[in-house]
Amino acid sequence: MKDLKHLIYFEQLLDNADNELVRKAAAEGNLAMGYTCYHVPEPILNVGNCFSVRLRAPHTGSIDIATYYMSNYTCEFARALTERAIEGGYQFLDAMIGVDACSMMNRAMEHFEILQVNDKPNFFVTHADIPFKITDYTLESYVKQMRYRVLDVMKEKLGADTSDEALRKAVEEHNEVCRILTEIGEMRKMENPPITGYEYHVLNLVSYTCPKALILPYLRETLAEIKKRKVDVKPWYRARVSIVGSEIDDPMLTKLIENCGAFVVSDRYCFGSTPGREVLELNDDDVLTQLCLHYMQHSECARYISDEKVQQRRDTADRLAREFGAEGIIYEQMKYCDYWGFERALVSHIMAEEKNWPVLSVDRLYNNGNSGQLRTRVQAFVESLEIKRIRKEGRTDGENSEIPQSGVLPHKEQHGLEGAGRKPEGSL
Repeated sequence: MKDLKHLIYFEQLLDNADNELVRKAAAEGNLAMGYTCYHVPEPILNVGNCFSVRLRAPHTGSIDIATYYMSNYTCEFARALTERAIEGGYQFLDAMIGVDACSMMNRAMEHFEILQVNDKPNFFVTHADIPFKITDYTLESYVKQMRYRVLDVMKEKLGADTSDEALRKAVEEHNEVCRILTEIGEMRKMENPPITGYEYHVLNLVSYTCPKALILPYLRETLAEIKKRKVDVKPWYRARVSIVGSEIDDPMLTKLIENCGAFVVSDRYCFGSTPGREVLELNDDDVLTQLCLHYMQHSECARYISDEKVQQRRDTADRLAREFGAEGIIYEQMKYCDYWGFERALVSHIMAEEKNWPVLSVDRLYNNGNSGQLRTRVQAFVESLEIKRIRKEGRTDGENSEIPQSGVLPHKEQHGLEGAGRKPEGSL
């Protein structure tokens, strides 16, 4: 497949939180609202002349300074954000919206505030409590938190238009982004799709980290391009996998997996499309209440501890894998992530024992510093899936079913990841 026209540009946008489109929006008088978690309903940060930037810390090297403040037993994502903030990497922000998602992110937001990492005169950090369960009283509390600690502060400090009309307009723009990404994502169900998992990951990430109004024209053009894209005669991949887990804001992890021959067909993780890129349906009732209820119902965060939510996370992983034709599931967690540490250990076992899914469970660093070990494990997993498929198809004779003593299957014609714009490099 030919390179996507804008793929290199999208990759460049992901190289820095303060990317070209963020700077362009700021130059036009718009205000950047930084946030770190799905639990902040994205549209409420895109009202009036405000736009949301979901924070990442791309190309993180040393996190020694953040480790000094937070210890080396805390989540590397929280430390990486803190390090980048101390370095001055978020000076472009006009506000930082934090939520009580986990104790480590709480500490990161606390350091944003205490260390005064932004010197803009009207810059502020605000925190909001979020629920553990879905009930009438937790919904009421959630709405109040988003109103009093987010919207009202944006209005007071920045003069933002936080009216219901502004919220509905933000939802319309949000929904267009979601419809485009959903349509592209659905193509991954095809046996020989015109999109790779890596490409989709990049497209999804830029929709979180760039101003919606400025990234939308590129997404529209890319959708039209993909619809007309000519695919190779044979699929390039050796196996189809679904990824489930914690925060993944680096598309290089997806590239690593696809370099090993596994097509990432569906995703359920933070910064992913499930949840996050589903269309928001509104009626004539209070807009903020509807938004909060939607985010509570669709959240797949391991923070939710009710039996219903625990089962929902398992059912969602199973459903996505089946709908998108996955042959196995990769459960991942970032090192020292408490919530997903418990979730992964339990759920990966259940998915294997009760739902009969081949499962690869991995514990990784934020910056994929363990890519060599991870690559080896993914390669072995892909080979096991391919062997299982060959045996299931009953191909015990002939060239295509030949399995060497080493256990490594002979490669079919190498289509690599040319469909990802370029064939990926051998190392990350």
